[in-house]
Amino acid sequence: MDPLARVRSLAPRPGFPWSAGTVPRSVEKLPSTRRRGSDYETAWARRLPARYARLFLLEGPLRLTVQALAAPTVAGRDRLGALDGPVVFAANHHSHLDAPLLLTAIPEPWRHRVVVAAAADYFFTNRVTSAASALVLGAIPVERTKVSRRSAERATTLLKAGWSLLIFPEGGRSPDGWGQGHKGGAAFLALRAGVPVVPVHLEGTNRIFAKGDRTPKPGTTTVTFGEPLWPEQGDDARRFALRIEKAVAILADEAATDWCGARQRAAQSGTPSLSGPETGSWRRAWALESNRREAKRRTWPTI
Repeated sequence: MDPLARVRSLAPRPGFPWSAGTVPRSVEKLPSTRRRGSDYETAWARRLPARYARLFLLEGPLRLTVQALAAPTVAGRDRLGALDGPVVFAANHHSHLDAPLLLTAIPEPWRHRVVVAAAADYFFTNRVTSAASALVLGAIPVERTKVSRRSAERATTLLKAGWSLLIFPEGGRSPDGWGQGHKGGAAFLALRAGVPVVPVHLEGTNRIFAKGDRTPKPGTTTVTFGEPLWPEQGDDARRFALRIEKAVAILADEAATDWCGARQRAAQSGTPSLSGPETGSWRRAWALESNRREAKRRTWPTI
C-alpha cells in the first residue's frame, strides 16, 4: 500500500471524537454492548439513589395521577397477611395504566421491593424509554415472543434475592376488553424460585385507557387480590399456569358479583371464562358490557 494511503486509512474518521474511532485491522474488535431490548442492564435502578427517586415518584406524582384517573377500590389485601418474603403477582392486562395502578395498590412490605416484567420489544427500544421504565416502574426487560434464558435467569435471581415480581401472564394488553390465555412465565418463575403466586384481577382500566386509545378517560377501577397459590405436588409450569388463570377468573367473577356467589360457581365449575364467548366481535363487545356492573362514569373537573 502507498505510504500516504496507509496514513489516510489510519486517520480518524470525520466527526471524531463525537463518533466512534476506527480500529486497526490487526486488532480484533470487542463485541458491541447493546443498551436496549432484553440486554438492557437494570441493576442501577435497584441501587439506593434510584430506589429513593422511585419512592418519591410512586408516592407522589404517580399515586396522584392514578387516583385522579382511576379512583381505585382495593379488595383482598387481608388475604396476604400470612405471607412473608417475595412473591409473584400475576394480573390480567388491559391497559398501560395497569402497572402504575398495581404499584400503588400492592401493600407493604412488597410495594417498594417489587420489579415489573415489561416487554423488551416495547419498553426497552431505546435508551430513553429503557431508563424511564427501569427508574419509574422498576421494570426489567422480558422477551414475550420467545423463551429467553437470560430473562428467566434475571427474574429468578431477583426473586431469590428477596425482590417480588409483577407480571402479566397474558403477554400483552387485551385487544377487546376480554382476557387472553395465560402463558407459563409466571408459573415457571414461581416454580423455579420456590415462591407463591398471588393472583390479581383489575377491573375498569380498559374503559379508561384501552389499547389503541390516545387519551385516557377518567373512570373507576377495582383491584382484587386473591389467595396465594403454591405449587402442588406434580405441578409443572403448564398445570400451574392453568390454576393461576382460573384463580384470576374467580376474582373477576367476585368483582362483578359477590364473594359468595363467585365461590359457589367456582365449586360447580361454573366460573365465567376470562376470554369471553367464541363468537363475532360485536357480540363479544355486547356480552362484555352486559356482564359487567354499570360503572359510575366520572368526568374531568370543570375549572
